[in-house]
Amino acid sequence: MAADPLSKAFAALADPIRRDLVARLAVGGDATVNELAEPYDVTLQAVSKHLKVLEDAGVVTRSRDAQRRPVHLEAEIFELMTAWIERYRREAEERYRRLDDVLRDLPDDITETPPTRVRRPRRRAIETGDQP
Repeated sequence: MAADPLSKAFAALADPIRRDLVARLAVGGDATVNELAEPYDVTLQAVSKHLKVLEDAGVVTRSRDAQRRPVHLEAEIFELMTAWIERYRREAEERYRRLDDVLRDLPDDITETPPTRVRRPRRRAIETGDQP
């Protein structure tokens, strides 16, 4: 069974190098594999594999421009990811608002009562059947 696009995108972005590649494409625009590989202490082949994972997840595409094969960041998948995150952010925010309301309605002069200590029978008394 193939993973849905959202799961594939989040899985692809789980790696810090791939997240950095995406960040660099977002800031600097399209780039070649050589340009993207430049700051890393990994092989060109390793960067190509990272880009392949991103491409399979729909995060980037590669095109042909004469002799260059620039890597392009795809915005659509980020819109899908953002919508998913935003949905749950709104739900969490609503829970925090309700908690704030509950806390605001609590009286200010609540005094804590120390917990009552439950006395347990001694272990030896339990083992021998004696009464403590």
